[in-house]
Amino acid sequence: MDKLFNNRGMIWLLLAVNIPGTIYGYIWYGNQLAYTASHYPGWLLPFVPDSPTASLFFTLALIFMLYPPKTVAGVTTRALIEALAVVTSVKYGIWAVSIIVAGGYQGGPVDWQDWMLMISHTGMAVEALLYARYFICRKMIPVALLWTLLNDTVDYSYGVYPWLPATLEDDVLQIQLFTIGLTLISSLAAWLASRDVRLRRQRTER
Repeated sequence: MDKLFNNRGMIWLLLAVNIPGTIYGYIWYGNQLAYTASHYPGWLLPFVPDSPTASLFFTLALIFMLYPPKTVAGVTTRALIEALAVVTSVKYGIWAVSIIVAGGYQGGPVDWQDWMLMISHTGMAVEALLYARYFICRKMIPVALLWTLLNDTVDYSYGVYPWLPATLEDDVLQIQLFTIGLTLISSLAAWLASRDVRLRRQRTER
């Protein structure tokens, strides 16, 4: 399996899927970004498109696999991006599927776009967990955890969380608690799925 996931052709294939998906994700958030720009301070805009930004982090992480940086600053940046990629992709992948299912359970419509989103977001979480073991992100996972908690705080303090199905608009507090809990679980999953770089080197040298 290591040869498969480390294969450059496989990584390019994932990029061919993730790059258009990331672009589409930002387009999907277009209306909310425009609304936020008109009604909120501009500094809140980066906190709006959660899932596309997670996909962007993962896309950058794949590029770092293809072209590993050599400098200390580059390696540190790579580790941070990879940590953010795993934590946020797992978190928002599960979050989006859960929200769509919860909205449908409470009587909201679930159309073909919702099914498409559930499939794509499940893929986000799965690919992040699969590739975590090939990343050098473990030491940066606490930083990614803090960033994601900050994002949660901003989302629910200023009301810029992703727009919810109409059936869930009276459940914001419960969703906030679920979101924060999911951040903690996703960070733990990222930690467990990743490998200690030193141990990896020791096994390679044997």
